Amino acid sequence: MSIKLGAQLYTLRDFIKNYEDCEETFRFLNSIGINVIQISGIGPIPAEKVAYLCEKYNMDVCVTHTSFDRMITDLDAVMKEHKMLGCDTLGIGGMPEEFRKDADSIKEFIKITSEIGKRMHDNGLQFAYHNHAFEFAKLDNGRRIFDVLIEDTKPEEFSFIGDTYWFQYGGVNPAEYIEKIAGRMKVCHFKDYKFKDDKPAFAEIGTGNLNLDVIYNSCKNSGVKYIVIEQDICEIDPRESMAISYKNLVEIAKRNEK
Repeated sequence: MSIKLGAQLYTLRDFIKNYEDCEETFRFLNSIGINVIQISGIGPIPAEKVAYLCEKYNMDVCVTHTSFDRMITDLDAVMKEHKMLGCDTLGIGGMPEEFRKDADSIKEFIKITSEIGKRMHDNGLQFAYHNHAFEFAKLDNGRRIFDVLIEDTKPEEFSFIGDTYWFQYGGVNPAEYIEKIAGRMKVCHFKDYKFKDDKPAFAEIGTGNLNLDVIYNSCKNSGVKYIVIEQDICEIDPRESMAISYKNLVEIAKRNEK
């Protein structure tokens, strides 16, 4: 397959709080065929211990969600930890509240992240930004926040971790936006979208309303290397949810890789 498939550990955050649970979770992921992970919501577990488990269970760490504060104050240590994990992409889970106010605040966010991204790039690593829905709001100047992030940054300093659910929730076409950031997204989050009690809700892959076949092909055409399953809230045991989603994602991938 041209795209590697795996799990965003944030989905399983209740089962990776300490070393023993984390090992059990890696063993579980291995048992259902997953050996690609995004590290997020883990710990506190020392990086070298996580690296040991990744090696033991043959886990390919494609990206992380890392504290923005640590990126600002402790970047050298953060980069060292990522190299220990064999991971070249450092993501943040979203824009901190204080930068969301207006066009000037977003400009300041871009200035800070571009400096961080340049230092990462100089060290053979890449900064990546994960979207939610607020980025599709229009600013007073008529531009969407997400478009500003695309257009006012350099690809080598600022890449993306697109999220299918939040694209849809934000009122844009997920496939179109994935193609808009072609070449700038190594990892895409797949999560499905349904309505429950007339409100949008998270769903296991293949059980919601998103056309994930079309979205998969957009990923393929846009140079995405990894798709990881993320479900913020599960109505069933998150491990069972992950197993269902992974099985269905493998089927989607198979029929679109022919």
